Amino acid sequence: MNPISLSDAQDTGKLLQTALESAFNEVLQSGDFINGAPVKTFAKALGNLVRVPEVITCGNGTDALQIALMALDLPPGSEVILPAFNYVSALEVVVLLGFVPVLADVLPDTFSLEPNSVKARFTAKTRAIIAVHLFGQCAGLGFLSEFCRQHQLYLIEDNAQSLGAQCLSSEGKSAYAGTVGHIGTTSFFPTKMLGALGDGGAIFTRDQKLATSMRQITRHGQSQKYTYARVGVNSRLDTLQAAFLLVKLNFLNFYISQRQAIAQQYDQLLQNNTFIQVPARSLESTHVFNQYVIQVPAGYRDSLRHYLHEQQIPTAVYYPSPLHTQPAYQHLGYQTGDFPVAEAICPKVIALPMHPALTLDQVQYITFHILKFFKNQTSFT
Repeated sequence: MNPISLSDAQDTGKLLQTALESAFNEVLQSGDFINGAPVKTFAKALGNLVRVPEVITCGNGTDALQIALMALDLPPGSEVILPAFNYVSALEVVVLLGFVPVLADVLPDTFSLEPNSVKARFTAKTRAIIAVHLFGQCAGLGFLSEFCRQHQLYLIEDNAQSLGAQCLSSEGKSAYAGTVGHIGTTSFFPTKMLGALGDGGAIFTRDQKLATSMRQITRHGQSQKYTYARVGVNSRLDTLQAAFLLVKLNFLNFYISQRQAIAQQYDQLLQNNTFIQVPARSLESTHVFNQYVIQVPAGYRDSLRHYLHEQQIPTAVYYPSPLHTQPAYQHLGYQTGDFPVAEAICPKVIALPMHPALTLDQVQYITFHILKFFKNQTSFT
């Protein structure tokens, strides 16, 4: 892979800005701000890109998860398995809809659901699993798909962070993240792989019946105007954001290749340091690096962040504590120690700067200071 070209990134940025300004003016001139033509055009284009026949747009990624679960018509008391190391969205919608969230532990390197933990959490009341594709690559869909098939469970893919990643089968076949399970969801929050200039989300499915239900749910459950076929919500991707996303969709593959090149540079500069674990690559997935997340010894993470901040290097932590320790979810009855891998990961993870315009000089500056920080550290516990 060739080194990152700053000129390419800058030229693309200028083209993108011009195209976004043009899209804004077109929507402004049309006056069609809700359910305008760009919404349907974008949904079709996105479906063509990820090779899925049904794309339902909505207000944001959390709404997408809620709508997906609502469409399944699960019986009251249904249990839904999801990872303990994750953002709160999947957990909160399970609780809000009155289902029973069942947390499972994750793998220590790829952060996806750990198969034995999933098996241990399965009961006669389990009805669905939410697989979360964290940081840019697919969760273990091979195991999860087969497990759901064997036990007649629904598989929902939370693909907010990994749009454009591809799941790879042992037979060499590939499918895009979010299109393997019964339903896939994604987010267009500005920092995502395909980010709007505001909020937005979408849902993928190959099941036409589920697609019809989810479209109804997004517009108050209407089968036609003023005819309410089911309980729904009001969740729309507005015309302006759809127009912006339609423009940015043309740049998605370029931005993925830029992120992958940046990740390779990080890897080369950091991978031989015993204090640093660079992002693991799943054999079942490509990686699009929505985030570049390393792990360092827990006792050093916060001081490293403080040092990097002093060098004007921003960092982030995804996620500082596992879900079962959060105050809002103490009623679930989990205790510290229930999910040892998730609990061990949280004080170790740190996300380094990652965006398509990051230059090789900047990557070298960042890694120089990380290595400098650890230079005089000879041991850790």
